[in-house]
Amino acid sequence: MKGWNSLGAMTALTLAIAGCGTDADSSARRSPLDGNRVTIATTVAPITSIVANIVGDRADVYGIVPEGTNSHTFEPKPSVTELLSEADVVFINGLVLEEPTKELAEGSLKDGAEIVELGTLTIPESDYIYDFSFPKEGGKPNPHLWTDPTLARRYAEIVKDDMSARDPDNADYYAENYTKFSTLIDELDVAMRTSFATIPKRELLTYHDAYAYFAKTYDWTVIGAIQVSDFEDPTPAEVADLIEQVKEAGVPAIFGSEVFPSPVLEQIGREADVQYVDELRDDDLPGEPGGQEHSWLGLMRFDYITMTEALGGDATALKAVKVRNVAPDEADYPQ
Repeated sequence: MKGWNSLGAMTALTLAIAGCGTDADSSARRSPLDGNRVTIATTVAPITSIVANIVGDRADVYGIVPEGTNSHTFEPKPSVTELLSEADVVFINGLVLEEPTKELAEGSLKDGAEIVELGTLTIPESDYIYDFSFPKEGGKPNPHLWTDPTLARRYAEIVKDDMSARDPDNADYYAENYTKFSTLIDELDVAMRTSFATIPKRELLTYHDAYAYFAKTYDWTVIGAIQVSDFEDPTPAEVADLIEQVKEAGVPAIFGSEVFPSPVLEQIGREADVQYVDELRDDDLPGEPGGQEHSWLGLMRFDYITMTEALGGDATALKAVKVRNVAPDEADYPQ
């Protein structure tokens, strides 16, 4: 493959600069699509980061969905077809998150290549959560499993098992990285529970309901999400109901998205007399590719420190978690 243009005229030079990880020298960056290595395509950045933590420098990982993009409505450009035609495996979330990308992959993959739906394989249909942003009648369950570290661990396990079968020569390496990543998740889990225990009321009103599975695992209550299933703003009547909910709940803060500013949430915060925090992210990693914070762990730590402090809790335990990858992150993250 002679280079591919992914949503921003990606070239070999761009890959060498923007795709660098934290543990390797960019001047020695490999050429794209080395024919002797497994070529992996991924969708949203948290999945790309989880995959990179398992495969490290033993496979080539290329993200498809640019950070800061609405992954629910994102449609890849035709130029992504070339990448997909060279991929050995495409790791996607599934649960009807990235249907245009999945459809393009299904029509582009070479013989023997596969699409692996991490979220779909992680939980049974009986555990699907439907909510304000994802009503059951719409047929699309909430797909944001990766914001729950206990489920992200399963994503990593699926990647480890798949890559071990696909690339048995490196199976021990993938298993070692999975063990380290699982330990990292244990550390984060303890810090989250410690910090969350200091919050007077663990109740969330967000722009987009990306925390439903997280809330179930960590005993939070999602009191609402203002983004409705068609990704439009709620009606005035729905806004009035949310204002009353916030007043009744007595929470000190409500949460917007760093990527998608919401005048409606600002209005709700103003009228309910609570703080509006517009910094949460669900699939846009902090910082820039190559930076220490630019990782799934960096994303989780950032979001949960933000939630804890805005709701009156003590985030000391979370702040003590050192953000790092367990293997070199050499993935390409389109911006």
